[in-house]
Amino acid sequence: MTSPDTLTDFEREVAQFIVATLNLEVSAEQIAPLDPLYGDGLGLDSIDVLEIALAVSKQYGFQMRSDDPDNASIFSSLRALAAYIAAHRA
Repeated sequence: MTSPDTLTDFEREVAQFIVATLNLEVSAEQIAPLDPLYGDGLGLDSIDVLEIALAVSKQYGFQMRSDDPDNASIFSSLRALAAYIAAHRA
């Protein structure tokens, strides 16, 4: 079991993916696995989330839907997003 503050290898990959996709001025290691991605925390806005969703379809081979009722929980943290991608990737 991973500690709440330690990134798994896949979480680190997704963090690097987010940083590269959005050209963020933080390193992947600075994104805590349980900190919010949206609003407070990493500070992403709805446009950033849309960019990530589009990039996920190219990188991981499945479509994320903007009208998915689970988006708030999917994008709630790096850990939640990584788990969602891991469960749905091609």
